[in-house]
Amino acid sequence: MSDLLAARSQMAMSLAFHIIFSVIGIGLPLLMVIAEILHLKTKNNIYLILTKRWAKGAIILFAVGAVSGTVLSFELGLLWPRFMEFAGPIIGMPFSLEGFAFFLEAIFLAIYVFGFDRVGRIAHLFAGIMVVICGTMSGVFIVTANAWMNTPVGFTLENNIITNINPLEAMLNPAAFSETLHMTLASFVTIGFAVAGVHAFMLLKNGRNQFHQKGFAIAFAVGSIFIPLQWISGDRSAKNVAINQPIKLAAMEGLWETSKDAPLTILGWPDEETQTTNFGIKIPYMLSMLAYGNFNAEVRGLKSFPKENLPPVLPVHISFQVMLGCATYLLLLALTGLVLKARKKTLNNTNWFLWLTVFASPLGFIAVEAGWMVTEIGRQPWVVYNILRTKDAVTPMPNLVVPFSIFTILYFCLSLVVIYLLKRIIFSSPVISDK
Repeated sequence: MSDLLAARSQMAMSLAFHIIFSVIGIGLPLLMVIAEILHLKTKNNIYLILTKRWAKGAIILFAVGAVSGTVLSFELGLLWPRFMEFAGPIIGMPFSLEGFAFFLEAIFLAIYVFGFDRVGRIAHLFAGIMVVICGTMSGVFIVTANAWMNTPVGFTLENNIITNINPLEAMLNPAAFSETLHMTLASFVTIGFAVAGVHAFMLLKNGRNQFHQKGFAIAFAVGSIFIPLQWISGDRSAKNVAINQPIKLAAMEGLWETSKDAPLTILGWPDEETQTTNFGIKIPYMLSMLAYGNFNAEVRGLKSFPKENLPPVLPVHISFQVMLGCATYLLLLALTGLVLKARKKTLNNTNWFLWLTVFASPLGFIAVEAGWMVTEIGRQPWVVYNILRTKDAVTPMPNLVVPFSIFTILYFCLSLVVIYLLKRIIFSSPVISDK
């Protein structure tokens, strides 16, 4: 394994592992705050039990996320020193702000989890709201830094020397809003349907358990509210990519030929040797319309770019299709739930619908992982788009296979611990039957 491949593999594994806990850190606190608000409003103790269960899961996952996040911060410096040397002065601000938000989140989460019987109700709820805000802002600041890697601004490069650095402009780069909005909404969608799927599974075993009935209702409502907003933000993100990274858009769609009536390709298998995308379902004019708001807008194909600048087309296109497929399923599930409610059906005792929700449980996480693959692989061969190549940013340190193996074992062990602890929380849930 080459040093570049080992470094990229280790970073990819670390990011893929950590992003799960980042999503949970943004989404799960929202559920526990909603449950506490319902408890304060209705005085129903089932909501309080739900709040405490979700809070216990949140602090376990927060601890694991802190470990994987710390590993990532070290890896940035150890594996990509040239990237940090170049980018550090420009995007140091969002990293610093992320650290500040993270520590605030930790403080308020500790108050929230251990303060149920020690602080007043309003103070306790305020702590929970701050966990939601700080967790969300922590994710926003990190995604802002990633957005800068896709649309680098806020500096001047003269003879390979950085001058006129403007950290605020770098933070507010052209991709910052669309990427942060898309990721934040994705976190709420993912956790909403993931938690709803868990409660749906338990309801299939005991449909009369009010604990799972109310947990399912809250989580499914959150997922269903945010999934259409996620589609809207996805459209905005795609338009941003079309303007700022047209080569990535072409890879996402498997589009090889420049066209003024560019088709939208559903499924398909790109072949980089023949420069064609086979087996796809093409909808004429639709890509031009979605990307630029004009059925006759020109969309550049992959053949129009220098070959040495092309990203790996197959994984980018397949990942994009996987993301869209998962998001489509979740949207249709939400619409099905809305139709059933309109027809006065009870969702938590409609077994076929509960099974559909169980199947949806992992799809948000799969979509998030696939989306990040599109973002990161689609930017290749650049670590900073059109400025710094990935091969020029990697560490010269040899034998990277050894740390890659060590961290693989670490993440495997952490996964086993998380699975064990969450299993105890889920399957030891109280049985509160309706009368």
